[in-house]
Amino acid sequence: MPMIDALWPEDALRPEAEARLVKELTDILSKAEGYDPANPVAQRVTVFHLHRPAAIYIAGERTNTIRYRIIPSAPEGQYTDESRRSLVRSVTEAVARAENRPFDDVAPRVWVFPTEIPDGAWGTRGTSWMLPDIHELLAGESERGAGVGRLARRRLEKARTTLEAALDAASAGMTSKPQLERAS
Repeated sequence: MPMIDALWPEDALRPEAEARLVKELTDILSKAEGYDPANPVAQRVTVFHLHRPAAIYIAGERTNTIRYRIIPSAPEGQYTDESRRSLVRSVTEAVARAENRPFDDVAPRVWVFPTEIPDGAWGTRGTSWMLPDIHELLAGESERGAGVGRLARRRLEKARTTLEAALDAASAGMTSKPQLERAS
């Protein structure tokens, strides 16, 4: 159930370029989550919210430079480090195509924040959804296991990151502790 919040000014793009960009970003997010963008079920549950900022400020000063802020949200387990990097690149390339400008001219003005919603906190249709349920809804009962696997993979990645940080902190604490004792 892809969800995108995007912010850019009203006059950032020609209307036809904006319509193409919205469609392309929707398809990019569906692919990033592992769904076929042509799947009618996936299309019906993919929501794109376009927000129009009244003004954009840089360092407290109003600017006319067009900036894009795109926040694709997915249930926990849908992204990997690789898919997040690919998603950011693909979104930025899509904006460059919409502006008909080189990637390097557009990239500094495009901010992409792939966000994962914790499992069970994806609420719609009056209930909260777990990733396996979402996979089943969008890709069929046979894909429920893929949701279980993705969620397990993501939680393992988070656990490894937490363990590495704890070990680094413990190691740093061991080397700095004698210095603290000497100072007292």
